[in-house]
Amino acid sequence: MQVQSYLFFNGRCDEALEFYASKLGAKVEQRMSFADNPDLGAGEGCAGAMLPPGFEHKVMHASVRIGETVLLASDGMEPKAPEFKGIALALTVDDAAAAERCFSALAEGGQVQMPLGPSFFSPAFGCVADRFGVNWMVVAEAAQS
Repeated sequence: MQVQSYLFFNGRCDEALEFYASKLGAKVEQRMSFADNPDLGAGEGCAGAMLPPGFEHKVMHASVRIGETVLLASDGMEPKAPEFKGIALALTVDDAAAAERCFSALAEGGQVQMPLGPSFFSPAFGCVADRFGVNWMVVAEAAQS
């Protein structure tokens, strides 16, 4: 059994994938557009008649690897802004320097919710919503004694 996060970017998925590749070293392992679906326009399946105009070349499904984790992503089928409420992705890195790099990168065009700083459980912990509204908790591993 496996549980994976599936993020819907409502028309901005390619932009998000490029952002995560440049900022976090993410690798896109798979990308399919709605046009790749042989049922597109036939009114069948999840893409059928519900597809908004202009979404043919948007991302129907993508898998992206960030470190050891695979996230799934799509543009979804609504061109309105996504709302990532009640959930955050926890990004655990080796040390405070890596936490600072990742936190700063994710904060570009986003919103810092809790500045990165030391806590009782980590040399660096902070919360940020990136430019797509995805909430991240960045945490550096505590030094082993």
